[in-house]
Amino acid sequence: MKKLFILPLLVIFTQSFFGQAKELKPDKKYPADSLRQWTSGLMDEISKKHPGFYRYTDKGKFGLLIDSTQQSIQDSLTQLQYYRKLKPLFAKIGCLHTGIELPEESKTYLNSNNLIPLELFVEAKTHKVLVSKNYSDNKNIQIGGEVVSINGIPILAILNKLLDAIPSDGYNQTEKILLLNYRFPFWYQEIIDAPKVFKVVVRSENAEQTFDLNGASKDVFPPLGKLEKNYDSPLEFEVKNGIAILKIHSFADTAIKQSGQNFKKFIKDVFQTLQQQNIKDLIIDVRNNTGGTDDNAALLASFFFDKTFRYWDKIEVTEAVAKEIKGFNKMFYKKPEENNGLYLWKKSWITKEFDYYEPQEPAKMNFKGNSYLLTNGLCLSSCADFTAVMSYNKKAVVIGQETGGGYHGNTSGMLSRATIPTGLVITIPLQKYTNAVDLNKNFGRGTIPDHETATTFENWIGNKDVEMDYAIQLINKK
Repeated sequence: MKKLFILPLLVIFTQSFFGQAKELKPDKKYPADSLRQWTSGLMDEISKKHPGFYRYTDKGKFGLLIDSTQQSIQDSLTQLQYYRKLKPLFAKIGCLHTGIELPEESKTYLNSNNLIPLELFVEAKTHKVLVSKNYSDNKNIQIGGEVVSINGIPILAILNKLLDAIPSDGYNQTEKILLLNYRFPFWYQEIIDAPKVFKVVVRSENAEQTFDLNGASKDVFPPLGKLEKNYDSPLEFEVKNGIAILKIHSFADTAIKQSGQNFKKFIKDVFQTLQQQNIKDLIIDVRNNTGGTDDNAALLASFFFDKTFRYWDKIEVTEAVAKEIKGFNKMFYKKPEENNGLYLWKKSWITKEFDYYEPQEPAKMNFKGNSYLLTNGLCLSSCADFTAVMSYNKKAVVIGQETGGGYHGNTSGMLSRATIPTGLVITIPLQKYTNAVDLNKNFGRGTIPDHETATTFENWIGNKDVEMDYAIQLINKK
């Protein structure tokens, strides 16, 4: 994700509506009338502050979605039940940085021994769901077996419900499927059910078997951080057989500094080496890079240009937020300027993070060789911005899967957080970024690769690096 800022003293949500978090009572139910009222008020308040609220779903359609959600609330609901109602509605905003989450105490309570003890792989094109790892006591479940149903519900119905609830930029699917491949049990638990026993029907070699599986603890699964951060350092560089490979696992200054690295120095050293060794081919690997500091992403882009270029086109806020930039807040942030009904953000007194809508200068040691950019569904936020700018300006051949972050940009930057009466935590981004790309292309999508590679089940369980192999083959064919 981008580097995020909490706007000081900006009153985004009224205390009278949202209240404070309360002691965890998982079985406590809230009246249906109150829940319907809170839903309406919540979405109305967010629409006034979130500049990308109607970016991918227009106002009329969103109104129908809100009405449908309200009408589905016929009885009193627990916190978890209400969360499951709101999660798909929030996903319709099409914004990765907009969040509705269970509070930590609820997540801890939920994550007892009631996770399905299987890791599952979703084939992107067919939506078949295959067993990739088995953590249960029953060792008769075949790896590669196709899941038919879980607790009597067809797997396709389960999958569709999960995909509807997982947030993404626009209409993107690659990020959602990749998250399920990593964390299916956790998404199932949050969105579908958390029973103690799972009745799983698996088809293997044209025969179906039913397995009763006891729920597993979260401790049997690898932490998501370990799955995403399967590397020694956030920044890695090597030259093999005349081909340079630059791996940017994160743009986040915090992660980079924790590892003892300095992004600016590291990148300058890389491009100095490319120049000194007269390297003609460079592979930039940003797979699973969920974003981070915009300074770093924009700096990296500058090494591929030999003249002034555009990175972002503009940054917008809503009128309601623009009006809050006054008095003490103006000591931190400059007043947005109104232009034909749009409120355009104009820098900040305290950081350069918001400056990249201005023309950018190229780096002195810009790379003039052939560049290949490896991407996947967890290329998000500032990483997706970097990829979009590189692709639009034809500064690299993109290989892999569609980025999870939007080609046109995202809504992020500064955040507002609040806790609603049920205890659910709401996070709202306040700045809408538009990349300097062709806005008639890839609407609601990420950057589409020039060479798209599919993640097959065999490659997934075999940890085969298809994208890297493909890039090297392209280079060697020249």
